Amino acid sequence: MDYVVLGNDLNTWMIAIGIAAAVSMALYAAKRFLVRRIGAFAEHTATHVDDMAVRVLKTTSTAFIVAMGLYAGTQWLLLSPKAETLLRNLAVAILLLQIARWLDVGVRGWIDFYRKKRGATDVAATTSTAALTFVARAALWAVILLMILDNFGVNITTLVASLGIGGIAVALAVQNILGDLFSSLSILLDKPFVVGDFITVDDLAGTVQYVGLKTTRIRSLNGEEIVFSNSDLLKSRIHNVRRMETRRVVFSVGVTYEVTEEQLESIPGMLKDIVSAQPQLKFDRAHFKSYGPSSLDFEVVYVMQTPDYGLFMDTQQAINFELFKRFNRAGIEFAYPTQTVKLSNPEVLRGEATNETYDGTEERRRPAPEPRPKSQ
Repeated sequence: MDYVVLGNDLNTWMIAIGIAAAVSMALYAAKRFLVRRIGAFAEHTATHVDDMAVRVLKTTSTAFIVAMGLYAGTQWLLLSPKAETLLRNLAVAILLLQIARWLDVGVRGWIDFYRKKRGATDVAATTSTAALTFVARAALWAVILLMILDNFGVNITTLVASLGIGGIAVALAVQNILGDLFSSLSILLDKPFVVGDFITVDDLAGTVQYVGLKTTRIRSLNGEEIVFSNSDLLKSRIHNVRRMETRRVVFSVGVTYEVTEEQLESIPGMLKDIVSAQPQLKFDRAHFKSYGPSSLDFEVVYVMQTPDYGLFMDTQQAINFELFKRFNRAGIEFAYPTQTVKLSNPEVLRGEATNETYDGTEERRRPAPEPRPKSQ
């Protein structure tokens, strides 16, 4: 037992091997226990988080478990500073690789779950999610690699600076593509609209059919397909009609100036009764708004409690029918564009011509005298 190997006797080596074996067995047993218990719990729940936890734990590498056990055993040994530093760096590198694998499996598990959940109804969203997954996984492994190099004493500052300069050059070259790509991810995460929504962009309107990595396609009411770049789309004002909860309606009614005072004062109450009698709407107001060029104008406002456009049109039609009946019974006439010409000289209507003098007054033109007969 006094035989010395690498600065440690056999007794010390046996204790170190025992520690390494015990730690490795403990970690392996903990892995199996957690996988079994969480797996049994996941079978009785509807959430996918526990299923994801089981999937991640199963990817714990046996090499990682053995490496952690060996590192724990070497702590009992008397080693040179250089050897201790090397073993510590190896242990940290293996731990970082295992963490990267756990995170990588978690990201892939999330995208698989999302595709199963949304793939049948939102194909474009799964495409954008795949791009997001690729970016996330690439960034994850790049960070882990840099951390491992830094752990081994490699100066990564110059490397990171070089990568940064190269990345800037590439980004400038493909900035439009990258802008559309990140806009696609913004649409995916923020969800201002999804496939199937009816949206209005500036003066264009249609149903969203596809959201891709670079473009979004909309089917207009006329049937043609409108293609927007994702960047331009997010810079515009988007009206999502499908998410409308209520509909505010404003309409006007004009009556003739020949209406009586009593009829004029009764119109706001009449409009309120007609609108309030309709179901699924809330009356707001009815007012004598203004004196128009050829009508006395009233404005009516109500709020539909449903965004259904067909129901709104049925309701407005019913209001118009009842309004026509009530005005007809009350003897109130609807106004339409007319002009009344008033003449300052009524005698013109009687066929009498006039001449205008230079001073602006008018004098009646006298009929010419009849010619006298010539003498023989």
